[in-house]
Amino acid sequence: MSVDFSKNATERPEPCNAEVVGSIPDWLQGTLVRNGPGLFSVGETSYDHWCDGMSFLNSFSFKNGKVTHRSRFLRSDTYNSNMAANRIVVSEMGTMAYPDPSKNFIFKAITFLNHTVPDFTDNAASNIIKYGNDYYATSETNYIRKIDPFTLETQDKVDYMKFLPVNLVSSHPHYDREGNVYNVGTSIAEKGKTKYIFFQIPAKDKNTPALKKVKVICTVPCHSLLSPSYYHSFGMTENYIIFIEQPFKLDILKMATAYMRGVNWASCMKFFPEENTLIHLIEKKTGKKVEMKYHTGSLVVYHHVNAFEDDGHVVLDVIAYNDTSLYEMFYMSRLKKDISFQSNGYTKPNYRRFVLPIRSDKGIAVGENMVKLRYTTATAVKQKEGKLTCQAEVLCEGFELPRINYDFNGKKHQFVYGNIVEESVLSTQVAKFDTETKKMVYWSEENCWPSEPVFVPRPNGESEDDGVVLVSVINCIPGQSSFILILDGRNFKEVARAYVNTELHRDIGFSPGTIASTHSPITFLDTRSQMLQIDFFLLKKVQKTYEQQSN
Repeated sequence: MSVDFSKNATERPEPCNAEVVGSIPDWLQGTLVRNGPGLFSVGETSYDHWCDGMSFLNSFSFKNGKVTHRSRFLRSDTYNSNMAANRIVVSEMGTMAYPDPSKNFIFKAITFLNHTVPDFTDNAASNIIKYGNDYYATSETNYIRKIDPFTLETQDKVDYMKFLPVNLVSSHPHYDREGNVYNVGTSIAEKGKTKYIFFQIPAKDKNTPALKKVKVICTVPCHSLLSPSYYHSFGMTENYIIFIEQPFKLDILKMATAYMRGVNWASCMKFFPEENTLIHLIEKKTGKKVEMKYHTGSLVVYHHVNAFEDDGHVVLDVIAYNDTSLYEMFYMSRLKKDISFQSNGYTKPNYRRFVLPIRSDKGIAVGENMVKLRYTTATAVKQKEGKLTCQAEVLCEGFELPRINYDFNGKKHQFVYGNIVEESVLSTQVAKFDTETKKMVYWSEENCWPSEPVFVPRPNGESEDDGVVLVSVINCIPGQSSFILILDGRNFKEVARAYVNTELHRDIGFSPGTIASTHSPITFLDTRSQMLQIDFFLLKKVQKTYEQQSN
């Protein structure tokens, strides 16, 4: 079983009916939009890294038990420039683009200057996010592209820097119950300071472009002035934002000279295993950092699972690695060799639970564990006044691309859906994990590659796992179509599948993921410079649609 990761996708912009096998629940009404790399070569040039491929949008519309599919390339400026030149002319994180040798000196000089102070790509191949009433394709640069979520047509280009001084922005925002959006960006050397900016986009005034109403919650100085930490996502509870400043850093000075040195920007990122990881806890309402300082050992986190508050503690669940080998796995040169990454330096992740006590440590002796929750073995040991060293509990291993019922985002959850990556970063199994019993149930099928599972809650559901799980599946059997799989969220058994009669492309999940269901969009994993975690949105309010049909 193999997949050609370098094969360019073919778009199908008109809706096509899928062949449904089984029975799709009547209440499942809406559109699932996925975003990920789909174009890997232009003319005689090719991308060096799989995550650099140009954005390819797929939509799966569910209505009255039927499914239609369509797909389009995102018509970004990057896409248009590459197509016009018939070669890759815009650099990506893992691929440095150089001018055609026939170009004159002035053109080459301008290209050099553009890479010294880079104007980043708008190839938004990581996720789909919602600001106000609008949907955007996003990566982790300062550019996002507005799209029509139904036709998949590309619309306006939006630059965060016209509203906030941020050069890099997470592609995994959070949404609260009122529809407010929370996100974080990195401001590089603005007024001589490099800092993380946490911001909110209010839900009101939906007739006004959302970013015009952006509010800065707070700023946090980077621990290293010219080496900000890389992050792919962050955590949020009802009252707190949780940000992990990990020792996986971007060297700004090296980045400025990367083009001249003939290396890509990804090579300017470095992991410092001898350094500790800082965990910042920020009050959402006041923007103040909690005075307690939380430290843990070196790690690399791409995906947060969830976070919640419990009896004077913040519980933080993440998928963590001990190194940065994951990104290296997706260079095209490695993908073409062998998918058996375990013997090739692949380090499997584990699901870790941290517990951050938020009460005062006055009167607590040095060396005492301040975690008082009985259902976890995680610890937070006082080192000195105002400083705790945190040790996580490992809930399971070889599990990635976590998704929860987003109605439980910021609340205590029991179930998590994800991909099994025990032996390889390329998953052939999806699973449901019970955080209380530590038991796992699986779905797999021979010669099939499933994407990360996306949970959609049933309107007025009776339990946390009352709903369905959507998985796009690549079928490698010659002559057979790929399909969208629908699993029961409770027993994880197949309910239905819809064969789309076209090829689907691999969308590993390191980055994007969002679905709007009964309340607001759900944030999951994504795909940009470090992990692809593709995103989704059920664009219609499922509960409202269901109630209208019932009446």
